Amino acid sequence: MISIDGSKHSGSGTILRYSAALACVTGEPLHVYNIREKRPRPGLRPQHLKALEACCHMTSGELEGAETGSREIFFRPGSGPRGGTFHWDIGTAGSTTMLAFALIPPALFADAPSTFSLKGGLFQDFAPSAHHMGKVLLPLLHAMGGEVQVEVLKPGYVPLGGGHLKLRVSPLREPLQPLNLVDQGKEWRFRGISLASHLKGEKVSRRMAAAADRILEKEGFGAQWEIHDDSSASQKGAALLVYVHTDTGCLLGADQAGKPGRQSEKIARFVVRSLLEDLRSPATVDRHLADQIIIFAALAEGKTQYILPCITDHVESNLWLVKKILGADFHWKGNLLSINGIGLLRNS
Repeated sequence: MISIDGSKHSGSGTILRYSAALACVTGEPLHVYNIREKRPRPGLRPQHLKALEACCHMTSGELEGAETGSREIFFRPGSGPRGGTFHWDIGTAGSTTMLAFALIPPALFADAPSTFSLKGGLFQDFAPSAHHMGKVLLPLLHAMGGEVQVEVLKPGYVPLGGGHLKLRVSPLREPLQPLNLVDQGKEWRFRGISLASHLKGEKVSRRMAAAADRILEKEGFGAQWEIHDDSSASQKGAALLVYVHTDTGCLLGADQAGKPGRQSEKIARFVVRSLLEDLRSPATVDRHLADQIIIFAALAEGKTQYILPCITDHVESNLWLVKKILGADFHWKGNLLSINGIGLLRNS
């Protein structure tokens, strides 16, 4: 049985979700204790509970301690992950993208294609956005051989949630291939998505894009934009993503959700400056992708290399997990991270 101390490193719900995802892939029973011990509200929250239930359902497994507030769980996968069509509703504004992160690895090793209908929050602070996932993470995963598509059917914001995300995953036919991102390149092509719900009269989507453009222009850059005025969300809300393609195949992005009192221009300033900071580090992945790609690099066949803009608690947490659960080695040389993947295939 794999035993994981959930208070290590970041002490976040990511430790629980990724542990459960890897348990699905390896078939190893899992014990996680001290769940989210460092957080203001320790233990399982609804979004973490739903990820556990989903992993258990995909493997016809057994789950103990699965209730809101629990600080200890036991998960015993029953079989290899199975594909199919699945529907899960977090019931709050909890992050559907974080739920998706727990589902993608098992689905890549499932016995058939998977379609997931996920409801909850899509754009909020302290969680990856659906747009960043679709435009930054998943294209890189595709370059590794992972076929995953995401579609935003309805935006969802704090506090009401109600967003709807559809995820489609094809099983791997061969091991994931490693990434070699050691050169950022010299040509940067900027793109952006500016979304606002029930705020067309205030021109929020256009104001965010215009403010981001002004900052980029001062730095000598321009961007191509997708501007969306939505009326389907359960409440007012907004989200801005700016991302960049480089001539060596790197993808970096930065994003932020709106909230009451957070001006459009302030959102644009935060997003653009965050992205430019990462680009000038000079990293080959952004500060969020740096930890998100670790689990896939560890499962891949061969050595993945990339340059981080900074080393975060989430990076350290995920490296610790893949070493402990998969035996995937890694090493640093400055901010260059190398991960030796194990080349996993279903039933291998």
